[in-house]
Formats: sequence, C-alpha cells, structure tokens
Amino acid sequence: MPMAKCSPNAALPVQNREDIQRVMIRTVNWIGDAVMSTPAMGMVRASFPAAEITVVGNPLVAELFRHHPYCDRVLVFNKRREHAGAAGFLRFCRLLRRERFDLAILLQNAFEAGLMAFLAGVPTRVGYRTDRRGLLLTHGVPSVDRKHGMHHVAYYRHCLEQVGLSGGNQDLCLTVTAAERQQAREILGPGRWMAINPGASYGAAKRWIPERFAEVADGLAASRGASIVLIGGPGEQEIGRDIEAAMATNPHNLIGRTSVREMMAILDRCELMITNDSGPMHVAAALGTLIVAIFGPTDHTTTSPAGENFRIVRQPVECAPCMLRQCPIDHRCMERVSSAQVLEAAFALLDDSA
Repeated sequence: MPMAKCSPNAALPVQNREDIQRVMIRTVNWIGDAVMSTPAMGMVRASFPAAEITVVGNPLVAELFRHHPYCDRVLVFNKRREHAGAAGFLRFCRLLRRERFDLAILLQNAFEAGLMAFLAGVPTRVGYRTDRRGLLLTHGVPSVDRKHGMHHVAYYRHCLEQVGLSGGNQDLCLTVTAAERQQAREILGPGRWMAINPGASYGAAKRWIPERFAEVADGLAASRGASIVLIGGPGEQEIGRDIEAAMATNPHNLIGRTSVREMMAILDRCELMITNDSGPMHVAAALGTLIVAIFGPTDHTTTSPAGENFRIVRQPVECAPCMLRQCPIDHRCMERVSSAQVLEAAFALLDDSA
C-alpha cells in the first residue's frame, strides 16, 4: 500500500515506513555533486533498509552507482539520445510509472525532476522547493543557500532531515570491484603512483596553470620516487599534452582514455592526487586517496573534499570566490598559487599519513 500524501514540509510518518518498498532517487547531474550526495543516500538506505532503491541519473553519473551499497539498481536517463525532447521525456516517465515507486527522493533541484516524479505517479515526492516546482512535491523543503557556509554534503542531508529521515553518516561512499582493481594494476603496472587531474568541467577559471602541474609532477617523481598518471575527460586532452610536454619525466597520460569506472579504479590505485576543484577530486576523497586541491574562484568551505585526508592550497584575493566560469580579469586567484606551495602541501600530507 503506498504511503498517503502529506502536507508540504511534513515528516514522513514513522508508522508508515514499512509500506515503502520501492524508492526512486533522482540524483544530480555532476559527478562531484553526486559523490557529495552519497551520505544522503546512506540516510535513505538506513531509513528504509528493506526497500529496493533505484537511482535515476545521466549516463556519466549513473556509472558511479553501479556496484554501490546504497542502491540496488540504476536507470539511465539520457536526454541526448533515447530520452531527448518532450517525447523522450514522457517515454521515460511512463517507464518509471510501470516501476510503481512508493517514494521519490529528488536530490536534483530542477523542475524537470519534480515533473518526472509527478508524471511517474510516485505518491510521495521529497525535495527542495526550488525552480518553481513546489506544487509538484508532497514534501517540499524550503531551499537554503548552499553557496555560503553549508557544505554540499550537509546540504543534501539537510533536505532529508527536514522530512524526518535519519541514519547513515557523513562519509562519502563509492566502491570499486576486485576486477576493476586488477584492471587498474594492469594498466599502471607496479610502483608508487600519484595522479594529476588538471581539468575542471565547470569552466577554465577553476583550472590551475598546466606548466605548474608539470613542475609539481616532476617534484613528486624526483623526491618521492613516484610514477605519475594524468587523468581527465575527453575535453581536457590538450591540457594533458601541454603537461606531458613540459615534464622532465614521462607520465602515463590517460586523459580522455578512461570511463568513469576506470577512472575510479585508477584513483583507488593512487596514493595521492593533485587536483583542481572538480568531480574527480570528490571521487578520490570517497576512495580514501590523499588529495591536494587547488582552489581559486570556488568556495572551499562548501565544496572541499570531505574527510581528513586532504590539503587545500589557495591564495586569498579580494574577488574570490566569484563562482565564475571564466575570469574577466587576470586569474589572480590561480596565478598566485605557486608550484612550491602545492609541493609543500603534498609533502606534508604524505609525511603525516606515513
């Protein structure tokens, strides 16, 4: 029996929790945000331990949740191919309706997510009242400003706490299979591996200078005997070539050559990653890899790696955090971060974790 509808902002009735047998989680569209939402997903698992939990996500994010303890299935919503346009969207909603979900958790803030759950006939629909979708939710939570002060991990958990869910913890969670670990060992070979992630999908303003990444990579290779692997997406291959050309040592350049899950396994194999604020940064945090993260235009208080195994390197400037994709002036927030500062942070982190 599906749960009865409640007034907006009401807590989910504890006495009806056993009626929740099928849960849909509409996850977010960015890899980093999806990783930061995993503690909230853990709350759903803890609140409904007997329920079947299905994650709905785009093709890239969906890969994160294959072989994941907080969900049982993944449904791919591909707006660029089979679910493109209004006809594709409605076709996907009909597919969801046949699933007969009892509860929809909408971690994505878009109007589209609310409409999807509504058209799918899910009787209980939880999410922030953002993007004018309040009337589509049965349990709408007042939106909060996550750009100033609230870390994204807390932001996603806050939504569910407001409707009475609890449990889980603040730890990020991703899993890599034994077969994937073996594949990573075969790709990289033996030795001590450290990763360089020079890209950032949000925009060029978040990217540190390629030549300085090269200097840091050479410094790690020379002083710590590390082999260096470059990782990133297909759109970052030119950056990878620039770094490779500037290095004195020979890195293993995998930029644009791995799937999401292959990237996860590579980072699981690495001891340390030097990175911009990016999706792979959060993937590494979830896998326990040491991280030195370079922050400029984004707010390190809200999107820093979760956990303790990281160092932030940044230079306070009057215009940061601006949250802009492209710097309209001289990129001073990144230009003022030196290779020596990043290496110092890396050495300290490695020594502290030894």
